[in-house]
Amino acid sequence: MRYLRLFGNQLMSTEQDYYKALGVDKNASEAEIKKAYRRLAMKHHPDRNQGNKNAEQEFKKATAAYEVLSDADKKSQYDQFGHSAFQGGMGGGGGGFSDMGDMGDIFGDIFGDIFSGGGGSRRNSAQKGRDVAYNVTITLDEAIFGVEKTLEFPIVAACEPCNSTGAKNGTAFSTCATCKGNGQVHIQQGFIAMAQTCPTCRGVGKSITDRCRSCHGQGQVKKNTSIKVKIPAGIDNGDRIRVPGRGEAGTRGGPSGDLYVQMRVSPHKIFERQEQNLLCEVPIDFVTATLGGEIEVPTMKGKVTLKIPAETQSGSTFRLRGKGAPNTRNNNHGDLMCKVAVEIPVKLNVKQKQALRSFSTLLEEDKTQHMPKTNSWLSNIKKVFNN
Repeated sequence: MRYLRLFGNQLMSTEQDYYKALGVDKNASEAEIKKAYRRLAMKHHPDRNQGNKNAEQEFKKATAAYEVLSDADKKSQYDQFGHSAFQGGMGGGGGGFSDMGDMGDIFGDIFGDIFSGGGGSRRNSAQKGRDVAYNVTITLDEAIFGVEKTLEFPIVAACEPCNSTGAKNGTAFSTCATCKGNGQVHIQQGFIAMAQTCPTCRGVGKSITDRCRSCHGQGQVKKNTSIKVKIPAGIDNGDRIRVPGRGEAGTRGGPSGDLYVQMRVSPHKIFERQEQNLLCEVPIDFVTATLGGEIEVPTMKGKVTLKIPAETQSGSTFRLRGKGAPNTRNNNHGDLMCKVAVEIPVKLNVKQKQALRSFSTLLEEDKTQHMPKTNSWLSNIKKVFNN
């Protein structure tokens, strides 16, 4: 909806100081005057202050003042002769924007924002179709190596039989009877005359005499679509892929929107991903942890051998460089981080238990500190309780 005109004879207030009405001094620049009026007009506009007579009067005063002070000739006359310069219809008259100079610009700016959210009428303008979001779930293997997926989903598409016009064969149009081809209808709200997009033709200025049977005059149809999307190697959970032009169809010849494919990577049984690195926990027996050895560990491309040094403690992490996920931008790979967990044997028989007791006795008889962490912990306990 757009502001059209103000009736100056209703807004003109006599004997008011126009500078005080706008809150500026006589040396104010054109930009300062315009800024002051914009602020007051937005604050006191009647549509924002329904039923507030005082706001309506303030709006009228500010508008009358701006009509004079925004015009260089009128401002000069006002500075010299005051309100008497406009006696006999010299100033403050009504008329549309063509009579009001810069008033038309600022009214279109201000009231276009108020009534239409900043856009005003968009008569006959082509509009881009809406973007479409699609969620797809892939495995970690597919995320690491890349994959091509076929997506199927419903979408608003252009009607082919009528070429998106909504009319049968794309030609059955006549001048809109509601707006007479203007694309706008005019309404009056109090002392303000406004225009809004014609509800019948939606601003086109033409109406359909014979509707397309496929889309029933909408120019668009809902249908299922299928598209192949190449998912690059290294894609991560939460990443989006933009496919231009595969969203909903535009209107009035506008381009289609875009398709955004939102990625969800399902959890893996072995690996956890942190950016380009992969993490996994590797269980080892306490003999290998104590004496050292070699074990096989999995990677996304098969098994590799990992050397375990002697006296490895549970929780130690080993890095296998380049065995992680690739970077989608430069194809550099992250690392595989293997965290070892020393596993305690279970379900021991009598002979095995006896061997462990004998081994424990040998450790106690030896004066060497074979368990430094345990000894340090026990020492700290004694200090705490002795104090």
